[in-house]
Amino acid sequence: MQLTLEDRLDLCEIPGRYGDSIDDRNWDQLRTIFTEDAVFDLTGVGARRLVGIDEIILFMEEEAAHPRTHMMTNVYTNPSEEGAELRFRIVALLGQGKTGTASYYDQVVKTADGWRVKYRETTLRRRDKRDAKVDIEGIAL
Repeated sequence: MQLTLEDRLDLCEIPGRYGDSIDDRNWDQLRTIFTEDAVFDLTGVGARRLVGIDEIILFMEEEAAHPRTHMMTNVYTNPSEEGAELRFRIVALLGQGKTGTASYYDQVVKTADGWRVKYRETTLRRRDKRDAKVDIEGIAL
């Protein structure tokens, strides 16, 4: 899929909207970021794999220990067959003078309501060239 300049601008807003949703504890806003059937793989940060927007919201609301400040950086996108690949990093203030980082790897699709994350993997380390492509239940990413 070819990405227009407007597509790229819309895609580059997703990390900021996600970070603000988490910082504001506005869980319902996550519906404007993820598809209904989204998969959020948090195994790379010691949590589990979440399936569907309702499970994502419930996890965020009841289980996740969120930092209060998400600063998204190194945001960029590449076209993919299904839509776009979106990558970015977080620098988070964890409290007690500590900061943390993580990497986000998204597969994003264009819906009638705009761009939405269909698959997200979060990891504490950067992927290298060898594991840049992952096969999740037969879905080539």
